[in-house]
Amino acid sequence: MPPKSTPPPDPNTKKPRFTPPPHACDAHCHVFGPAAKFPYAPKAAYWPPDSPVEKMWELHRILGLERAVIVHATCHGADMSATLDAIARSGGRYRGTAIIEESCTDRELERLHEGGIRGVRFNFVKHLESRPDPGFVRRTVERIRPLGWHLIVHLQGEDIIELQELFRPITIPMVIDHMGRPKAADGVEQKPFKALLEFMQRENAWVKICGPERVSSLGPPFTDALPFAKALVAAAPDRVLWGTDWPHPNVRHMPNDGELVDLFPLMAPDAALQKKVLVDNPARLYGFPAG
Repeated sequence: MPPKSTPPPDPNTKKPRFTPPPHACDAHCHVFGPAAKFPYAPKAAYWPPDSPVEKMWELHRILGLERAVIVHATCHGADMSATLDAIARSGGRYRGTAIIEESCTDRELERLHEGGIRGVRFNFVKHLESRPDPGFVRRTVERIRPLGWHLIVHLQGEDIIELQELFRPITIPMVIDHMGRPKAADGVEQKPFKALLEFMQRENAWVKICGPERVSSLGPPFTDALPFAKALVAAAPDRVLWGTDWPHPNVRHMPNDGELVDLFPLMAPDAALQKKVLVDNPARLYGFPAG
């Protein structure tokens, strides 16, 4: 049986009312395919519709975003071709993160670095794949340390408590995806989210305030996710990133990306804070020129 399919993104991106500052970065988005050129992994948990880099360019043009970090997704496995191609065609405006296997050589890591990769992502979300081996995670941390890379972790709310022993010794920058995916209905006082706020006191801890459609318990317009984003911005304004998560694989409610952009100033209402999250923070972590 082939992997499950996922719905395409909303093709009618609305022009947002909010105007991002110059050099604003979409720090979490994906490129899928085209499968005819960049096939999906045979053992992937899902095969999405093609969402090639050309569609990303159009999306960012409408949204007013100049930079991006392409998060390599599990549907392409460890084949980095689609992500590296998109970065190479960006004229220096894109960076990326990788999925690697144990067999990845030091020479391959250097090639990825030259191609614009700046981090390795591990998926602990149960529906996507089997959990990474803790030993592999620790070895990867030490291998990417000399490159100045960071770790990206995709998990669900309660996982941050379960995985604390694995995460505690890690000293390179570590980015938590999608606000740690708490359940909005459980409120900001829930134990997993309080554990995330405690984790954010570490100087190497970063978080992305993207994915309100994944956090929300009520569905569109996903405003029940805002208290979590606000709390994270307040906790560590210098270590917060934002992204669209386009083209939104594996979501219950497909968002419109223009509406997601208009949620951002509700998360970070001050202009100086908006520039920090959208420009300064990603520039520092991913090596973009200062905005």
